[in-house]
Amino acid sequence: MQNSYEVEHRLGYRVLRWVLAVALISGVIVSTVQVILDAGRVSQSLDDQARQTMALVKDASTQAVFSIDADLAQQVVDGLFAQEAMRVARITHPDGEPLGSRNRPLKESASRRITDPIFESERYYRKELSRDTGTGNVYGYLELKYDTGPAARTWLERASITFASGIAIAVILGMVLFVVFHLLLTRPLLRIVRSVKQVNPDHPDDNLIHLPHGHQKDELGLWVNATNNLLVAIGDSQTRHREAEDRVTRLSRYDQLTGLPSRDTFMELLQADIADASEDNLVLSLICCGIDDFKSINEQCGFRTGDMILQTVADRLTQKLGGTRFTIARLGSDQFVVVEKGLRDGFQAADTADRILATLSSPMIFDDQTITMTATLGIALFPGDASQADRLLQNAEQTMALAKEGGHNYFQFYVASVDQEIRERKQLEKDLSIALHNQQFHLVYQPQINLETHRIIGAEALIRWEHPEKGLVPPDHFIPVAEMNGSIVEIGQWVLDQACWQAARWARDGMPLRIAINLSAVQLRQNHIVDEILDTLKRHNIPAGRLELEVTETSFMTNLEDAVKKLKRLHKAGISIAVDDFGTGYSSLTYLKRMPVQHLKIDKQFIHDLLVNEEDTRIANTIIDLGKSLNLTVVAEGVETAEQEYYLAQRGCKLAQGYYFSKPLKPHDFEVFVASFHNKIVENNV
Repeated sequence: MQNSYEVEHRLGYRVLRWVLAVALISGVIVSTVQVILDAGRVSQSLDDQARQTMALVKDASTQAVFSIDADLAQQVVDGLFAQEAMRVARITHPDGEPLGSRNRPLKESASRRITDPIFESERYYRKELSRDTGTGNVYGYLELKYDTGPAARTWLERASITFASGIAIAVILGMVLFVVFHLLLTRPLLRIVRSVKQVNPDHPDDNLIHLPHGHQKDELGLWVNATNNLLVAIGDSQTRHREAEDRVTRLSRYDQLTGLPSRDTFMELLQADIADASEDNLVLSLICCGIDDFKSINEQCGFRTGDMILQTVADRLTQKLGGTRFTIARLGSDQFVVVEKGLRDGFQAADTADRILATLSSPMIFDDQTITMTATLGIALFPGDASQADRLLQNAEQTMALAKEGGHNYFQFYVASVDQEIRERKQLEKDLSIALHNQQFHLVYQPQINLETHRIIGAEALIRWEHPEKGLVPPDHFIPVAEMNGSIVEIGQWVLDQACWQAARWARDGMPLRIAINLSAVQLRQNHIVDEILDTLKRHNIPAGRLELEVTETSFMTNLEDAVKKLKRLHKAGISIAVDDFGTGYSSLTYLKRMPVQHLKIDKQFIHDLLVNEEDTRIANTIIDLGKSLNLTVVAEGVETAEQEYYLAQRGCKLAQGYYFSKPLKPHDFEVFVASFHNKIVENNV
């Protein structure tokens, strides 16, 4: 089906080929006829010219041959050679003895190879010379030979112009016809096809076919309206069918009291969640929730109140943990289960467990009775604790039972899995809190290359943590922790201050470069972030144009209005704004339209398999084309090969950075690299 939309299969291009072919053939035929007719006129003109010439000199030629006056004969002959086409002229006696004659060679021309077969190289004419006395005596002959070259050359020039103009007119006419056909038929059809491709087979009436403007009452309009009516009818039928199926499914697969999935249904959902998590290499948590002393509540308040409590628990869990990230079900009796998908680590599961405990511990009021209850949770993680659905659930249930023996209203992880990780995470938070004070951070700089000029135009400042015991701690390990506990604000301000200081120092040393730094979502939410950034620039006395702030797509989605307001202030001051890791988040054109963005940075995961993975290549191409259409500069991260650099440059990507050019360098090493890089360019140019 996809081949139907390739260029060579489109109706418009087929029409274009046929129209141009017919127009060209018609133009050639018409031009050929005109050239042939013109050739006939040229040939006739030569003959007419010869007859007129002989008629003009007949009397003088006759007098010369009658009087046997050689001087007069020669004068007549010489006079004939005033004509450019005259090659041979002779006045002869009846026996062929010339009385006066003259000749000159044929004029050489590259076009004679074409014209001589048509007009002959020369034409011979002969006229008897006699006096009008009635005796009929012939006193001699006037013989002329005309060189056809000059007239043929003129004819050939006209023929070339005729052919060129005929073909040009044919092509122009063909293109005009094609444009008319394209505007009236092929373009509306293509828009209809694109609209049809957007129709969701499962919900055909959600996206009806768009009717092209100006075709409301013609055949295309009738076809689109008829098709839309059919889609609406199909959508209605599918809706009724789904509603009937949903009613049947809910009766058989969902708990009748709470409306949550039953145990059997939950196991199917859990297996699917585990398969997705395994494919995406993500962590999945399973939280088994048991209400504490629910049997006593039933005995004291009655089974009706017990059922209402279970319904309230289900409602609170659904409201608090709604969305596709969570799967909630009732296992039976007083036990519920919550699956959280897409986790980075067990700490997120712990946060979710705290939210569940807080939600369930809130008082409930039934029939003027206030009931306060608690719950105990057992948590198991995939893939650390188990890789099979039934085993994972069993571990969570066992952990919950073990936790209930030790107390109530708290959660416990499956002991064999995450205790060590949690201790290490807590220690990392402790070490991070003193890292800045102990000067354990430093910045490295990765050069950004202009792919058109092959000059270094800037650098991205990246933070590194040199732990006194663990060595170099990757940013991916400590940055998320810093964002969660809020220390990223202080660290981010330190990065900004250091980067601006370095930029000012390089500018004083004759190396003015633009410095790009990352602005986290936590920093962007600070009320005074704009003033702090502008004060830092002023303190180091560097122009705002030397600073570029990189924000991720997710950093401003929580409060778009506030982010737009702050970034516009920064942009108005002269600071460049770049969207980092573009394509990995929302990738919405809405915020690109509203945000004061100048640069799009293609995430390195799409560059890594560029030209190897078709999907990554297509995504990179789409981002580059999007940048061009929005007049944004596109920056490619993670360029590692010459093939990637060449391809990106050819596709129109302006800037790039990556290990192909240089790894992130300390300031001194960066200065040495810049000098060496530019010297190589000079040497290559020389």
